[in-house]
Amino acid sequence: MQLRHCLAVCALALLAGCAGLGPREAVQGTGSPTQWNANKAVLSGINGWEISGKVGIRAPQDSGSGTLYWLQRQDYYDIRLSGPLGRGAARLTGHPGQVSLEVANQGRYQADSPETLLKEQLGWNLPVSHLVYWVRGLPAPGSKSSVTLDGDSRLAHLEQDGWRIDYTRYSAQGDYTLPERIKLQGQDLDVTLVIKDWQPRRLGQ
Repeated sequence: MQLRHCLAVCALALLAGCAGLGPREAVQGTGSPTQWNANKAVLSGINGWEISGKVGIRAPQDSGSGTLYWLQRQDYYDIRLSGPLGRGAARLTGHPGQVSLEVANQGRYQADSPETLLKEQLGWNLPVSHLVYWVRGLPAPGSKSSVTLDGDSRLAHLEQDGWRIDYTRYSAQGDYTLPERIKLQGQDLDVTLVIKDWQPRRLGQ
C-alpha cells in the first residue's frame, strides 16, 4: 500500500509539473499540425537571404512608406529603409551584441541590440530579433505563441509577445514557399511589408 501510495504521489507531481510548463505553441486553424512541423523544419534551414520590397509604417512619431532592402547572412544583417519615412533613410547593421544605426542627416548610433537603437533614435518598438523568424513565416523561439494555420499548413496568423502578424499572401521561391505580404500590429506600431523579391539561401554552418 505504501509503495502504491508513493507511486501515485510521484505521478501526480509529474503531471502537475508538466501542466505548469504548458505548451510553447498553441496551434489552431485548418492546416495539419504534422505538416506544419515539417514546414517549420524546412523554413528553419533558411539562414541567409536578400529581400527587396516596400514597407509601410504607422507610428506615433513617423508614418509613411518606403522601400526595403534586407541582407541576412546567418547572424549578420543589413537592413536598409529609404523613401518618405518621416526621418528619411535609415540603415541597421550588425549581429548579436553589436548593432549600429545610420539615419540620414542625423548620424550613426550604436547599441547592444537593434530594439534599443530603434526605440531610442526612431521611437519604434519593433522586435527586430523576432522579425528574423516572422519574415520566414515562423514564430520566434523562446516565448509562447498562438498560431493559426491556413489550408496549406502555413502561418495565416501569429500572436506573440504582444504582436499580431497576418500573412495574407505567399509565393513560391525555388524550393520554398515564403511570405510575400505581411502585416504586423503592435501596441503603438503597425508595419506592412510587401516583398517583391525573395532570394533565400541555406548557408553552411
